[in-house]
Amino acid sequence: MSAPLFTTLCHVSIAVPDLEAAIEALSRRYGLDAGPVMENAQQQVRMTYIELANARIELMAPTGPGSPIAKFIERNPRGGIHHFSLGTPDVVAAAGTLRQAGIEVLGDPATQRNVHGDPIAFLHPKGFLGALVEMEPASDAAAHAAAARPAH
Repeated sequence: MSAPLFTTLCHVSIAVPDLEAAIEALSRRYGLDAGPVMENAQQQVRMTYIELANARIELMAPTGPGSPIAKFIERNPRGGIHHFSLGTPDVVAAAGTLRQAGIEVLGDPATQRNVHGDPIAFLHPKGFLGALVEMEPASDAAAHAAAARPAH
């Protein structure tokens, strides 16, 4: 067997209809603190991360009715798990390898970016046991998480 394409779990993404209400609920109920709210205009979402020791929880809300997350919220009015993200050493190479293997890759990591400007692509759910998977650079995800953790 060759080396695995994925090396880390980067985040689990939860689509929510109201970002501020979701942040408040997770803080009040579980003591989880969210980082700054950011906007990714390309992905048409407002979002934040909750940093954990080994991964992040990403909360996303649509910025408008044309957002793919708005469509998800239409089908799931209370929100829910949208995707999870796996880190890979090279998103472009991984996307190419997977396409050559006949796995449907959504998006082009040469142009598609996350909120930090890192290349990303998605695997169609039919190619990963029914789950939508985001691919992002493993080293960048770890660096973003470390930078966002409060010093103790």
